[in-house]
Amino acid sequence: MAETDQALEVGRELADHVSESVDAIARVHEEHYQSASTLQRAFDGVTERLARPMFVALLVAGLAGWIGFALLRAGDNLADPAFAWLELAGTLIALVVAMLILVTQRRQDRLSERRAQLTLELAVLADRKNAKIISLLEELRRDAPGLRDRHDAESAEMAKPADPETVLAALDERAAASGGAQKPVG
Repeated sequence: MAETDQALEVGRELADHVSESVDAIARVHEEHYQSASTLQRAFDGVTERLARPMFVALLVAGLAGWIGFALLRAGDNLADPAFAWLELAGTLIALVVAMLILVTQRRQDRLSERRAQLTLELAVLADRKNAKIISLLEELRRDAPGLRDRHDAESAEMAKPADPETVLAALDERAAASGGAQKPVG
């Protein structure tokens, strides 16, 4: 509850447009969380708890205790069933942890992909807005009687928004020309 109050307090200090952006990003995260099934949320919770240093310390202490107890019990007999059970337990724990990580990572990748798509769309939109602003400034310069009318090739070129497909094709060509140092996009 204190975190929510603190977040609201911070939100009051922000300008309205910044606060709206923060709220929009929070909604994206909330929608991502809400879209998860109950089982997925349970897996996320287990993975989060397993990823804590205390769990690792407890696991190492448990394994050390098991080994110590088995050595005391078995003496010189390393073929004791306790070591076979330890190996089986270690293998099963590793399998479960690996699967939990994969499931959680897959879900987090979806959120990352959505963020990347949003960033790309906003970049394209910002490029178009900037091109429009440059175009309007050039028009204002031509129409203002107090300003000298001259042709500015760079401004004229910047007044055109970039075509994302053309940019991707150019990136792919440069990557291929440099010997494939970078994986082509798309």
